[in-house]
Amino acid sequence: MNNFVNVLEKKVVPVANKLGQQRHMAAIRKGIISTLPLTIVGSFFTILSNMPIPAVAHFLAPYQEILDIPFRFTVGILSLYATFGIAYSLAQYYKLDPLTNGIIGVMAFLVATAKPLHVLKPQGIVEAGRYLNIANLSASSLFAAIVTALVSVEIVHYFTKHNITIKMPAGVPPEVANSFAGLFPAAVVLILFWLVRHLLGFNIATFLSSLLMPLKGVLAGNSLGGGILTILFITIFWTLGIHGTAIMDPIIRPFWEMAIAKNMTEFQAGTNVHHLSTIFTEQFLQWFVWIGGAGGTLALVILFLFSKSNYLKELGRLALLPGLFNINEPVMFGAPIVLNPILAIPFIIAPIVTAVIAYFATISGLVPMMMARLPISFPAPIAALMSTNWSWQALVLSLVNFMVDLVIYYPFFKVFEYQQLQREATTNN
Repeated sequence: MNNFVNVLEKKVVPVANKLGQQRHMAAIRKGIISTLPLTIVGSFFTILSNMPIPAVAHFLAPYQEILDIPFRFTVGILSLYATFGIAYSLAQYYKLDPLTNGIIGVMAFLVATAKPLHVLKPQGIVEAGRYLNIANLSASSLFAAIVTALVSVEIVHYFTKHNITIKMPAGVPPEVANSFAGLFPAAVVLILFWLVRHLLGFNIATFLSSLLMPLKGVLAGNSLGGGILTILFITIFWTLGIHGTAIMDPIIRPFWEMAIAKNMTEFQAGTNVHHLSTIFTEQFLQWFVWIGGAGGTLALVILFLFSKSNYLKELGRLALLPGLFNINEPVMFGAPIVLNPILAIPFIIAPIVTAVIAYFATISGLVPMMMARLPISFPAPIAALMSTNWSWQALVLSLVNFMVDLVIYYPFFKVFEYQQLQREATTNN
């Protein structure tokens, strides 16, 4: 175990840290995470429009079209918001004007992905005019959003670095000067993506989706092996003292966002919650696997509450409230689990076991797939209930997996408790 940890610390951790801190990866992570409030709000409207109480559902039936609007303007155009966030974040790194770069990035994304539909004559309720299909702006175009945002900012950075800009006289307000400084690069960005999409006919969104779909199937799809691989990476990094999800975020976050957004869109369109596209969404891990935080550590916190060790009992009291809301740093670094071979073993094993249980419960039809996104701070059983269209079976599964965590952690807890009691006895003497 120690040799394995040493190899990871020397070989893997430095690479992982560099990957997580690389400017483009950091911009992708920050930009996509900035859209979380919108997807969460959109999820609440999805839940509201599908209430399981007959009287409420009957009352809301005439308003379904209206209730669908918040979803369409949050999750439905997720890539548009992500483009702005990614471009904004990368521009901040380069110390460029983030607002101007965010707008240029959005322009690049729209030109590259959203071809206007020209309606010449009124057709039914559709008036003559030009229209954009908002489906092109959904999470399915997220990789196109990433590319257009990064490329557009890099073009602006190149122009700025080589002083190919319009410089305004001293005394001109900064916002005006920044707008004129972005004139040349904005024109280049516009012409570049216009040529690629509309003259050459190359669809970036379609190409990237086709290219990366196999990877999506591994990291955020319906493959049990892929789900276990994701869990292994996250938990192993955590045991080394590195925020596992943060390290994996630049790689897996786009796939997670696409997966839950697709499930939500399918559900809104009438697909049965048992027949949605993706099992291994981030929400699947949050509510069935990460009960109390990564590693399912709420079970360990509960065990600490009944420990004979004064330190562990006190730590359990301090970590209980955060743990109920899926914040596990107190126990991760307080026990610690980090670099602790005894507690690291169940920290890695327990999530794999609960993921397997949840996977087979899902494919057998016992529990539905995730159709909504709730804040990570929701207690797992309640969030599991709400995120699966009020499935009581999902609530039960979350509780069952918590009991499984308790069973797996217990023998390792007893060994760790024995060691802690010896330390306390030596200190008291």
